[in-house]
Amino acid sequence: MLVAFRKMHGLGNDFIVIDARAGAAGMSAARAAALADRRTGIGCDQLIVLEPSAHADVRMRIFNADGSEVEACGNASRAVGMLLGGSQRIETLGGVIASTAAPGGASVDMGPARFDWDAIPLSFAMDTLAMPVGWEALESPSAVNVGNPHVVFFVPDADAIDLARLGPLIETDPLFPEKVNVGVASVVGASHIKLRVWERGAGLTRACGTGACAAAVLAIRRRLVTAPVRVDLPGGPLEIAWEPGGTILMTGPAALSFSGTFDTDDYPL
Repeated sequence: MLVAFRKMHGLGNDFIVIDARAGAAGMSAARAAALADRRTGIGCDQLIVLEPSAHADVRMRIFNADGSEVEACGNASRAVGMLLGGSQRIETLGGVIASTAAPGGASVDMGPARFDWDAIPLSFAMDTLAMPVGWEALESPSAVNVGNPHVVFFVPDADAIDLARLGPLIETDPLFPEKVNVGVASVVGASHIKLRVWERGAGLTRACGTGACAAAVLAIRRRLVTAPVRVDLPGGPLEIAWEPGGTILMTGPAALSFSGTFDTDDYPL
């Protein structure tokens, strides 16, 4: 069976988007990982399946490149919001979010930030603002759940950190029972930070929307910056607005790269 897809990206964080609202596409971890493979598949950081929703305008399922299904993806949320147009309520495993399309992108209300240790989740109770833990030179991070779990280290120079080596060690540490996304951030100005992210199940990516939300919220919480915050990622900037007790508004670009089809016989379940 031929299945139509769109290849999209947000700041270079790329997705395969399959609209299955009119009929099931039949997705599994094995098929998602095979399609995501950049040598033998279509290639992507995340694969997105759109389905009907009983609670919102559309349901968005998110599969990382390793085939794991996850709760949230900020860049994909903008891409889907732009693709669908107008204002949309999007159901995810992390909750219902709201998008408003704009020329060349979208603004997405990602919902509230959660800081309790068991909401991240961590394996045991601790202060999530300045965690008494460290991995080599990376120490005293902050943690937040913005639909998915993030730990962020504030460092003098984010580019100087060997995140390709330290990222997978932290991601899979027993402290994080559901694994974790790992960010390293540097303060550039009063409302400006620079960020790199090791994404759970995807590795280093050019941009991570939920990572930008997490880093901005935690930088505000630590009184390092004031909102709205410009977050510079390797792929480009995002704007994050948040006030304590409120929801997180993420604004930035998205783009369609190309469209095509694949044969499900080539990618078995």
